[in-house]
Amino acid sequence: MSSDEPLISLENVEVHFEEQKGMFEFFGEPDVVRAVDGVSLDIEENDVVCLVGESGCGKTTLGKTSIGLQRPTGGRVKYKGQDIWDAKDKKGNVEIPYKEIRRSLQIIHQDPGSSLNPNRRVMKILEAPLRRWHKQMSAGDRREQVLTMLERVGMTPPDDYAGRYPHQLSGGEKQRVALVRALLMDPDVILADEAISALDVSLRVEMMDLMLELQDQFDTSFVAVSHDLSNARYFAAHGGGRIGVMYLGQLVEVGPAEEIINNPKHPYTKVLRWATPNLKDEEAGEPPVRKIDIPDPKNPPSGCRFHTRCPEAREACRQEKPAQYEIDDDHKAACFREVSDHEYWESPEITDEEETTPAASSD
Repeated sequence: MSSDEPLISLENVEVHFEEQKGMFEFFGEPDVVRAVDGVSLDIEENDVVCLVGESGCGKTTLGKTSIGLQRPTGGRVKYKGQDIWDAKDKKGNVEIPYKEIRRSLQIIHQDPGSSLNPNRRVMKILEAPLRRWHKQMSAGDRREQVLTMLERVGMTPPDDYAGRYPHQLSGGEKQRVALVRALLMDPDVILADEAISALDVSLRVEMMDLMLELQDQFDTSFVAVSHDLSNARYFAAHGGGRIGVMYLGQLVEVGPAEEIINNPKHPYTKVLRWATPNLKDEEAGEPPVRKIDIPDPKNPPSGCRFHTRCPEAREACRQEKPAQYEIDDDHKAACFREVSDHEYWESPEITDEEETTPAASSD
């Protein structure tokens, strides 16, 4: 494997779920939800990638797929060049064992309380990964490492916190314990799945700063899932990372944080920016969208999936799926308006009166 390989490489990844019909439709074909539909993305060493979008856009599914917690139904997910699922299935020439991959890719859940054993004290919870992955470590060394990590994340005195149960911790303290547990695995990538959404506003910046500080110390990468564009901006900008904007299972724009905020290229990104109070221009006016309703992910529109809501949509948008066009370094957008000679410019505009929501094409 080349040393130039990204840590994680997603290649045209699809995750489609079959949704069973009700009792009276038992013999019908199940509906298919296209949670992720043709996404390619690389995650580098010491990287920060924030996935944003409306509820149901597929950002959490993509995040879990990127760290091997969700098997894709199409495409490939590689860790340092090794296909994760080939390693799990022991298929072909496996160069990195699945056990090593699993340890290297960790998650911090949206609700850390539900992921912490309520019947165990913090010390026992945090000793567990060390017992599993560092069997040669003595009990004294395990305890010392746990106390050191608790102190590093601001839980002092560490002996006091180590003796508490999860219900004796605040939301921010539980989140710190979950972060410590992930870091004790010495991971290469951590998925932070809405990791700060349940915290008070005053604690969110503090938690993001802590995560970035520890990122530098432990040389890990973060994939952060967020519905809040301002949080994504802060985390990605201060971590020198990128924001990826998702819509109906597709990555419609990706780029450096300040580029996404100050120079958005995809019309949907402009809608998210408009809808974020502390990012919206004072003279923003009406939302830059024709329709509020999101199409059904079981029957997404053809072509550009945003065309049914886009004020800039033309007939070409209905007929053809846009590629990821390069805007600048690390900034790409799936919009025909970024191609000066595309047939989009000569095709007729789509009006509200004629607009329907046709079934998705097979591409």
